[in-house]
Amino acid sequence: MYEQLSHSLLNEILNELNPDIKKQQLRHFYTRLGANFYAIYTLFHQLYGHREDFKPQALRLVETLARQYMHRPEALKLIDIAREKDYNWFLSQEWVGMALYSDGFADNLKGLKSKLSYFQELGVNLLHIMPLLRCPIGASDGGYAVSDFREVDPRIGSLSDLQSLAKSIREREMLLVMDVVMNHTSNEHAWAEKARAGERRYQDYYYVFDNREMPDRFEETLPEIFPETAPGNFTWDAVMGKWVMTVFNNYQWDLNYSNPAVFIEMLDIILFWANQGTDIVRLDAVAFLWKKVGTLCQNEREAHLLLQLMKDCCQVTAPGVLFIAEAIVAPVEVIKYFGEDAVIAKECEIAYNATTMALLWDAVATKNAKLLNQGIQSLPSKLDRATWLNYLRCHDDIGLGFDDMDIQRAGYDPKQHRRFIVDYFTGAYADSPARGMKFGQNNKTGDARISGSLASLVGLEMALERKDPDEIDKAIQLILLLHSIILSFGGIPLLYYGDEIGTTNNYRYFEEEGKADDNRWIHRPKIDWKKAALRTQHGSLEYRIFDRLKKMIAVRKSIPAFADYNNRELIPLENPHLFAFLRTDLQQPSHSVMVVGNFDASTQELDLCALGTRGHFQYKGMKDLYSGTSFANFKDPLVFDPYQFYWFSDQ
Repeated sequence: MYEQLSHSLLNEILNELNPDIKKQQLRHFYTRLGANFYAIYTLFHQLYGHREDFKPQALRLVETLARQYMHRPEALKLIDIAREKDYNWFLSQEWVGMALYSDGFADNLKGLKSKLSYFQELGVNLLHIMPLLRCPIGASDGGYAVSDFREVDPRIGSLSDLQSLAKSIREREMLLVMDVVMNHTSNEHAWAEKARAGERRYQDYYYVFDNREMPDRFEETLPEIFPETAPGNFTWDAVMGKWVMTVFNNYQWDLNYSNPAVFIEMLDIILFWANQGTDIVRLDAVAFLWKKVGTLCQNEREAHLLLQLMKDCCQVTAPGVLFIAEAIVAPVEVIKYFGEDAVIAKECEIAYNATTMALLWDAVATKNAKLLNQGIQSLPSKLDRATWLNYLRCHDDIGLGFDDMDIQRAGYDPKQHRRFIVDYFTGAYADSPARGMKFGQNNKTGDARISGSLASLVGLEMALERKDPDEIDKAIQLILLLHSIILSFGGIPLLYYGDEIGTTNNYRYFEEEGKADDNRWIHRPKIDWKKAALRTQHGSLEYRIFDRLKKMIAVRKSIPAFADYNNRELIPLENPHLFAFLRTDLQQPSHSVMVVGNFDASTQELDLCALGTRGHFQYKGMKDLYSGTSFANFKDPLVFDPYQFYWFSDQ
């Protein structure tokens, strides 16, 4: 039935298309529209088929796709065609990313363009520029409270600056990643201002209520995201005289996707930025897109339908563009943002691997891999044509999102263990060298998350203060160990700006307008380029981190087994301080790499003879691909120095 209805509606829509569109040569567009329209119609009807305006909204949807295709530059259309042919292009081991704030890295977009050689020097070829759209001063949530979705924040540049930067990135065969905030707008966005002025059309863009009846029903099940600074999920707007849903902060109004006009607006915005040269769109807060009374308003089925519809529409206009799901939720839920019951990704091709990130920090605090091993075993398998974004730090806090059952299987009490991890990284644990801060503490539950830079959390800040060369060495080696895991684990590794030169906590955020109440700014640094210049000075701390990461990245790119084709196997070890897994080249199964790392601050040993044979890996003669060291004698146990790692090959 759906197939007949979709075919009939498509014919109607094509007949009713704006004459300006009909005149255009849209061969690829019509071919892709025909191939995807059944799926688009089915999803659009499931979400909005009950509405009287279904057909005019469907027409508006197709016209939006066509207009953005007409505006798509020819150079990007050629990239679309190439990526359609090589549809696994993003699974290659050659991609290595870095996330950054453009003003924190280089003042503005022009400055960032002038420093593109820095990324090439390190080996980074995927650049995630953190939110760069216009937002209010002092009520920006780090750029995630957008007041204009089509305008670059003038404090960092202009649209032409971004277009010039995107062109230079493309010419260097790098990828550009950009954020689109899906869940909400700033309360200073034009839509919000029109809603305040009484325009019903724009009030319908949000969840707006005359009294507390519906808000109170929502509050019965809605959790609080920022219980310290933004308790509750609704804000009274005195100008409008109504309550509005504000799940994150009181200045961020949640968009109402039960209104198809909202979906079409946001799709148009995504395609607009795709046409500016964005290769990958990071969709922010996708778990929150659909609100339903009596639920957590997270991970609802309709949120997945919205993302599937968004992806199918993008396949028509800009099929070379990928989506990243920013869904920091339980593993059993995050895996769904690739798309269920499919081989290829039906929603987002890439998702943040927040669970592995948190598990790595657990291993740092406990100095063992017990929970790391257990938690990874519980991770559901991803789709074939999808991949993880593996990271250690980002602009956000560290949440301890591992499963209670995994914590228990690792031998810990869940509540006490989470408290220990927070205490370890925030200075409440006496033997910890970490310098982090509690974030988002919930006084009702005792839960908290963690802020802090990588260097400060691993103890480098304290070691430098004490001028302790042994502790400095260990902190640097721990930084390298952690990066060795995300660079070899399977997926796209995403470094965080400043980590490559050992940047410690930024305590000056207290002095900056609108930042003092959000300690996540402690790990959103302003790069000291005098310090960065030391990366070429042999023996400096910056050189010791930057140069070794540079080498590690170069070696990664040369290892086909590190491409992401579900080709990882965990290796259980008797020594709990060691973490090991095998990566196999599926094109040449006899080529494997065994990754082993020591999470303890003391020397550890591994009996390779006791491992047996895994896959095609033979423990006869091995070479560490990172250091170049060869190993031929396995009669004696292999010794690991504190925080040492190996990338073993038997070829």
